Amino acid sequence: MPILGSILKRAYALRNMPFEIKSNSISHKKAQTKQLEKLVRKSQFTAFGEHYGFSKLLESGNIVEDFKKTVPIHDYKSIYKRWWYRALNGEAYVSWPDKVKYFALSSGTSEASSKYIPVTSDMLRSIKKTSIRQLVSAVKFDFPESFYEKGILMIGGSTHLQFNGTYYEGDLSGITAGNIPFWFQHFYKPGRKISKATDWATKLDEMVKKAPSWDIGVIVGVPAWVQILIEKIIEEHGLGNIHDVWPNLRVYVHSGVSFKPYVKRFEKLFGKPVMFQESYLASEGYIAYQNDPESKGMQLVTDNGLFFEFVPFNDENFDFQGNISKNAETFTVDTVDENVEYALLLSSNAGAWRYLIGDTIKFIDKQKCEIVITGRTKFFLSVCGEHLSQENMNRAIELLQEDLNIEVNEFTIHAFKHSSLFAHRWYLGTREKIDHETAAKLIDNHLKNLNDDYRVERMEAIKDVEVVVIPEIAFYEYMKEKGKEGSANKFPRVLKNGRVDEWENFLRAHNYI
Repeated sequence: MPILGSILKRAYALRNMPFEIKSNSISHKKAQTKQLEKLVRKSQFTAFGEHYGFSKLLESGNIVEDFKKTVPIHDYKSIYKRWWYRALNGEAYVSWPDKVKYFALSSGTSEASSKYIPVTSDMLRSIKKTSIRQLVSAVKFDFPESFYEKGILMIGGSTHLQFNGTYYEGDLSGITAGNIPFWFQHFYKPGRKISKATDWATKLDEMVKKAPSWDIGVIVGVPAWVQILIEKIIEEHGLGNIHDVWPNLRVYVHSGVSFKPYVKRFEKLFGKPVMFQESYLASEGYIAYQNDPESKGMQLVTDNGLFFEFVPFNDENFDFQGNISKNAETFTVDTVDENVEYALLLSSNAGAWRYLIGDTIKFIDKQKCEIVITGRTKFFLSVCGEHLSQENMNRAIELLQEDLNIEVNEFTIHAFKHSSLFAHRWYLGTREKIDHETAAKLIDNHLKNLNDDYRVERMEAIKDVEVVVIPEIAFYEYMKEKGKEGSANKFPRVLKNGRVDEWENFLRAHNYI
């Protein structure tokens, strides 16, 4: 009998009970108001708090509305230029109490240079707390007791952080992995030694070598790199599927990008049913996770160090480059509408204040505070008013896969001038042979059905839609060349400005086109 598994499952269940009662008895609105009060109170004597009169805000009869009137909306450039650079230089009590020990490097997929996102001790505690909650939610899935003794493989950035005189910098996944609780060390894979590797190829080879000695129950990581790891393990050890070496693998926790383009490939890599569970851990905090096996969305974490605001993602609030207006109207969890695309602002216990993190979401269940990620504020295409969202793109590719019974794991798109009008060019990454004209026609038709603005502009201003079919490895080789291999790095779904020439020059140099 798996005694440890029995104890852990019972402990998880006991921890889950009070959380469920709390979730049903306190509204998300009240939880959010309480979080904002706690954030403002703790930071009232920081440079930021004193500048914006946080002590006075605490006396407000409506702290949420007065906070929105007092504190301006920030994007990365504005908050870094005025506040975060001071913390980066070693100054304490800038936008959060105490000195910031860690900075997460996050270029995401939209910026060429790295962003330095502060990671505080309070933020790390919140991430641990939410991580445990997500682990606790596994009790609902009714796994056998032995499952709770299996390893958890977390594929992230290096835990070997760079020290820069006053702070440590690295990928958030590396920072959090280096701060995991002592009791979790028993379950954590690939372990401290392999996790310190800074080179993805080295880390990959070590994980492949060690795979047969692990008994993995859960995998956590970005789909593209998890797929590469599993395929390499299968090939190296002559397996039929990954369950030949990890028979107890039951859960894959994915994040970072839409998982739909990867589903077909992953199902081929597995020999048994595996539950796909989505999480939303950004460089700015642990925002949401899927805690119900029947739900299609993730529940926002409304009571653990984050205060959320939501900006309708439309032409009134954002320009054609995805830059937010200073006067953008924001909504809170109790005033949003379902199935409306919002850009996400957050204030956090790491010193982010009304900060635009760059993601767009939709509420699919307002009462449960359940959301889905729809894309990025910079990753939309609207050169002539077509308002093509990343959600539209993902769905079009998903339908293309169904039409042709193929797998397209990677893709990107850009717009270009076509005589006096415009055109769209898609790059599809696949291992299969696809007729580019057929693919272009199918994608075009699906987008016309998905998006009314696109259909109109397709007749008026978008003269042509092109498809270029390339091996999917081209995407990974490009990431490698840019030093973005492995970890939480993702290829941009939309290319703009200099990125287009850079990408096409790479493809030509390597004879992909």
